[in-house]
Amino acid sequence: MHTLFFRVLPAALALVLLLIVATEYAVARPSRRTADIAYVPVTDPAYHPERHRLDVYAPKAASPQPRPVVVFIHGGNWNSGSKNLYTFIGRRLAKQGVVAVVINYRLAPQVQVPQMADDCARAVGWTAAHIREYGGDPDRIFVMGHSAGAGLAALLTADDRLFQRRGLGQNPIRGAILDDPAGLDMYDYLQKKQYPNDAQYLTSFGQEPAGWREVSALYHVTAGTPPYLLFVGGETYPSISSSSARFRQKLIELGHKPFYQVLPGKKHIPMVLQLYWSHNVIYQELLRFVGAGSPVTGR
Repeated sequence: MHTLFFRVLPAALALVLLLIVATEYAVARPSRRTADIAYVPVTDPAYHPERHRLDVYAPKAASPQPRPVVVFIHGGNWNSGSKNLYTFIGRRLAKQGVVAVVINYRLAPQVQVPQMADDCARAVGWTAAHIREYGGDPDRIFVMGHSAGAGLAALLTADDRLFQRRGLGQNPIRGAILDDPAGLDMYDYLQKKQYPNDAQYLTSFGQEPAGWREVSALYHVTAGTPPYLLFVGGETYPSISSSSARFRQKLIELGHKPFYQVLPGKKHIPMVLQLYWSHNVIYQELLRFVGAGSPVTGR
């Protein structure tokens, strides 16, 4: 049986991530974590005390120039996941000379994908306004995500209206790193409903096809959209591999030259777990992409 993604965070993945987090706290690291920063004012009617929070990971080593910034958006089927499970990504990015911002956002069934995208846009807006305080360069902000988070990252990069609605004159994102992205074309996916239990996604995406199209990055990319890096697991879900290939083709038709790599043998969950290792191929390409300088020494 095929499904688009895991319906809930699998117990095995949760256990592995928790062990990774425990290891992170047990080992000295050359980074400084500032945790649980509210990126939505507490006076905002939509404010959620847990989901409107982010963590910043900055290298402890001084730098003569502001560092590039990567905002990481977690996956989890649009209804689960937490920034607290991805401290290893923040630490690994900081180790390699990048200021990392790992965010939470509201989830289904409390909200639907348009509100999730708005949350992510507000987190990026906060980053543009404040990241210089942590050594980051507000003119070099990139977004990264896995699974549903990668779909949101792709949408943020392509749809400038998400930032215009929040009073930003221009989209602050300079590029996106997509790790086994989900939801690039939910308009096509939800019209077909090829797999059992696909109706579950209506909780996150709503009932209207126009809404599915509105939150699918495939329909918002233009010739002027910032560049993408796409990494796809060779053994991932068929819907992810096929939509990623169509997304790549659309970018090529628009005149882009997207970096696109299929990692042989990788399933969907290992595509994010591999980010525990600093010398992973995704980090190698990411560092070139964002223009990071020399890595920070130490673990």
